[in-house]
Amino acid sequence: MSTIRLHRTTRLTPEQYIAGLTDFGPGRSKLFGNSADEYLKVHHLDRTMADVTEGSGGVWERLHYDWSDPNRVVLVTTDSNVWGGTSGHTYIFKRWSDGTTDIDVVVVREGKNLKGYLLGFVLATIGKRVLSTAFENSVKAIEDRNGAASRSDKANSSLAA
Repeated sequence: MSTIRLHRTTRLTPEQYIAGLTDFGPGRSKLFGNSADEYLKVHHLDRTMADVTEGSGGVWERLHYDWSDPNRVVLVTTDSNVWGGTSGHTYIFKRWSDGTTDIDVVVVREGKNLKGYLLGFVLATIGKRVLSTAFENSVKAIEDRNGAASRSDKANSSLAA
């Protein structure tokens, strides 16, 4: 089992990021590169929950999304061709008084077959960089969509100082 932790500070509000995360329309792959449009199938969608199949590159998973808590979004893998057990994603948002938001993500990958075990091993060793880049790209894409990119770069620069 692999557990990957990611972090990003942005000028997006939690609501803006959640709106991007839960946009299951065409073009989702522009926000989330690991969610190719040809894999995307929305089984159920309501105001704070969804049941969605998504994936790319021969790997797919069915996820139960729950964004009923405005500071936390939980994605639980309910079916997949490679992932099982406790696989899923948890996004935690923390607002700061300067208008920035910390986004912490925990990705759990538990293989359910040989392909899943091998992918889980790769994620545990060198895969964090791949997931980190994908996460960075999703934040940037949602920032661009919301006009927050230049403000976010300033926020990250000032926080790093």
